[in-house]
Amino acid sequence: HVQLVESGGGSVQAGWSLKLSCASSGVFFGGICGMGWYRQAPGKERELVARVESDSNTRYSDSVKGRFVVSQNNAENTLYLQMHNLKTEDTAVYYCQAGKWIGYCKDYWGQGTQVTVS
Repeated sequence: HVQLVESGGGSVQAGWSLKLSCASSGVFFGGICGMGWYRQAPGKERELVARVESDSNTRYSDSVKGRFVVSQNNAENTLYLQMHNLKTEDTAVYYCQAGKWIGYCKDYWGQGTQVTVS
């Protein structure tokens, strides 16, 4: 049973920092295809924020490059997103995503955590 639980969201002022966490269970057993953070603002489609691929390479959307850092603690099965210099356009629900290998990569999603920047 795969479970992803995000935490760390909140309301902050522009220029501040926040750190999101995604605690996972059941994902790493049997192989993982990568984990990432996505976000969805009101009226917009869900978009990639940052990912850690199965080879540990990271990639970021252009809008957050240089401000956000994604990291993974395999011992704790936790994915993090450190966000610096937050902007109003970063306001969105942030979702944790994990791909579990079950003969193919099956995507799992957390419930999301709200980040509001004013």
